[in-house]
Amino acid sequence: MTPGLINANPVVHAKKERVARSDDLHADDAVDALDVFDSVRDIRDPEHPYSLEQLSVLSEDSITVDEKLGRILITFTPTVQHCSMATVIGLCLRLKLMCCFPPHFKVDINVSPGSHANEESVNKQLNDKERVAAALENPNLRQLVEECLLSNEL
Repeated sequence: MTPGLINANPVVHAKKERVARSDDLHADDAVDALDVFDSVRDIRDPEHPYSLEQLSVLSEDSITVDEKLGRILITFTPTVQHCSMATVIGLCLRLKLMCCFPPHFKVDINVSPGSHANEESVNKQLNDKERVAAALENPNLRQLVEECLLSNEL
């Protein structure tokens, strides 16, 4: 057990198989929840050597895409209600989506209702452009986020 961890013994789930998709299904290049999930599922948790998918922090069902309105909504569930890394997880999700999807998409990232002790505060931080930009200017925080994003081989 590592000292200082908020959730020293998280429940780890098996990764789901990636769905093979034929080019015919995406002839119109529309973005859907599976596209978004595939781009974020391998993000590493900031505290553990597991992906967000393995810890059930997010799933395909927690993602909504409205192609017509250009909106992506991700609702994630921290492993514990007092998770101090919830904002870091949200920053990881936001940065990954910024890199993978066109800028015309409006991205909303929220913690699942009732899943975090400071739900309103976390949601406000994650969806405020100025706060996100300021957080990503912090070199230590930026490094942590990038380490989580680069850990694709879990």
